[in-house]
Amino acid sequence: MKENLKRLLGDTAQRAAEYLESLRERPVAPSRNAIEGLSRFDEPLPESPTDPGEVIRLLDSIGSPATTAMAGPRFFGFVIGGSLPASLAANWLAGAWDQNSAYFSPTPATATLEQVALRWLLDLFGLPPNAAGAFVTGATLANFSALAAARHAVLSRAGWNVEADGLIGAPPITLIIGEEAHPTVFKSLGLLGLGRNRVVRVPVDSQGRMRAEAFPRIAGPTIVCTQAGNVNTGAFDPVGDICARVQGDGAWVHVDGAFGLWATASPALRHLANGIEKADSWATDAHKWLNVPFDSGMAFVREAEALRSAMAITAEYLPPEGPERNPSHFTPELSRRARGVDVWAALKSLGRSGTAEMIERCCRHARSFSEGLRAAGGEILNEVVLNQVLVGFGDAKTTNRVIAAVQEDGTCWCGGTVWQGRTAMRISVCGWSTTDEDMEKSLQAMIRAVRQVRAQR
Repeated sequence: MKENLKRLLGDTAQRAAEYLESLRERPVAPSRNAIEGLSRFDEPLPESPTDPGEVIRLLDSIGSPATTAMAGPRFFGFVIGGSLPASLAANWLAGAWDQNSAYFSPTPATATLEQVALRWLLDLFGLPPNAAGAFVTGATLANFSALAAARHAVLSRAGWNVEADGLIGAPPITLIIGEEAHPTVFKSLGLLGLGRNRVVRVPVDSQGRMRAEAFPRIAGPTIVCTQAGNVNTGAFDPVGDICARVQGDGAWVHVDGAFGLWATASPALRHLANGIEKADSWATDAHKWLNVPFDSGMAFVREAEALRSAMAITAEYLPPEGPERNPSHFTPELSRRARGVDVWAALKSLGRSGTAEMIERCCRHARSFSEGLRAAGGEILNEVVLNQVLVGFGDAKTTNRVIAAVQEDGTCWCGGTVWQGRTAMRISVCGWSTTDEDMEKSLQAMIRAVRQVRAQR
């Protein structure tokens, strides 16, 4: 049994390494034949056991060719990076530990690593050192968790215990949100019973930033949802100005910083997020710009007790309370994997300077894409302040044909979007492994696609 396990894990590690090594050379998108080959998975439930080695062989031989090379250096869609080597390896080890990281007493190693990683993140982002934090699946649940704390806090100030008494009969909460807020924020509001449509929308400027001067008058329990890193342009709401405008009236200010919060880790980019530390809560992803394996998001809340009150759980069978931090008191989940181990490993391997360099390198590549595509006749639609580039190639039909040609070529992968009425190709540079050579190779593929589409016209 012992030798069989070592053989299985060794074979799996070898297959995983060969897969990762292939990403720099293979097309980013899977071939049609590989996708059609997935039909081999569609079989009746086996009546008898299958050898684990055969299970892994099938996964690799059928599944690996049908994946998109999101972990590779030339995938520029959906604000996705690959996995740093130390973080991926730590993820494997944590999987072998198989710790249900809900309480400290049965899982002291993972609970400790999580607490250390949260402290490092608060320091890296320049957030209040006593803020509470939680590891969750991604920015959707991070926004949900932080907004649950906000809901608790603003209703508690109005004399209402929402966790005990629910929302029926509660004082109404005013929700203020930007016109270009990410849809996961609206989803979180819906899950919290606050309503996706029951919001006051604040107009935005030409880059998608909320206009602080257009804010309505604040009265009663109020939550303001701001954004650090517009998903199309990379622009930042003026969070500091908004805090100064609304917090004196008791409003809670939340920041959706799914990828933009990482700009605070760079001395060269921190100015984009001026005043962000004045907010009351923040949400971000580690599986975006920190390049850890999916899934990994974080919520931070200035008032630690507000997050704990919204999330804590007790039962007779659970371990008794002690002086240590129990992760389950700060997250929606009770059973949960040890996500903090991946984050700890990434931060330990990069350090402060390595994290800043990775962020700044991605932004440099984004600027190079914008300069090269503008020189080739593309229209850059946004101010390239971070890692996002929006480029149009004429009308919507032409731009979509260029996007399709880029994806079909396979050198790199970019998606499309519609922003402020314009159809654009969106380039998101987030990968730790993207080199200058990868950027230049991808740029030339994009330019070839533009010339191909224009020649066909």
